[in-house]
Amino acid sequence: HKVLHIDLHITGCSDSDGVEMYGLDGEEMWYADFNKGEGVMPLPPFADPFTYPGAYEQAVGNQGICKANLAVNIKAYKNPEEKIDPPHSSIYPRDDVDLGVENTLICHVSGFHPAPVRVRWTRNNQNLTEGVRLSTPYPNADFTLNQFSSLPFTPEEGDIYGCTVEHKGLAEPLTRIWEPEVIQPSVGPAVFCGVGLTVGLLGVAAGTFFLIKGNQCN
Repeated sequence: HKVLHIDLHITGCSDSDGVEMYGLDGEEMWYADFNKGEGVMPLPPFADPFTYPGAYEQAVGNQGICKANLAVNIKAYKNPEEKIDPPHSSIYPRDDVDLGVENTLICHVSGFHPAPVRVRWTRNNQNLTEGVRLSTPYPNADFTLNQFSSLPFTPEEGDIYGCTVEHKGLAEPLTRIWEPEVIQPSVGPAVFCGVGLTVGLLGVAAGTFFLIKGNQCN
């Protein structure tokens, strides 16, 4: 049987931003981080590493071409108004949550256009930056975009995490809240046993009472 794979290469730019990404079957394989000046391979720990020599240098060159084409298209199409779609967001843990066990929180931002979105993480209303990662925008079938931000964390009882998304389509920042659920032990069996013991003691007391009365009658 033949297996169909979908390969994707995105080059995009604006006056202040740029993106270069290679994807396969809906997943990022490589992207250019123009702020750090390097290519990034966001592979999971179990994946075999690979290299792509010259990819970052090619991405830098593509940005020059993209910006030149952008200037020509803006002039040719008389700078048409850009369609703006506000994002939706959701927040969830990567793995089942156990208090005190390291995990990862994921904030999924979807249905927006154009890029970029800005994502900010908080813990108990304090900003978090260490370990935060933001994927490159990935296109949906309707030409809107989706993007993931992740935060490594160790859940503790009482902590409240927030993912705040900013985008030009939003009148105000969009914030989603997550906190670990602590399952309280059930009190049902203890109550049942307590009631059963009480009833049993009452039965013993009643039996003793009638036994003594019977002996007095005799």
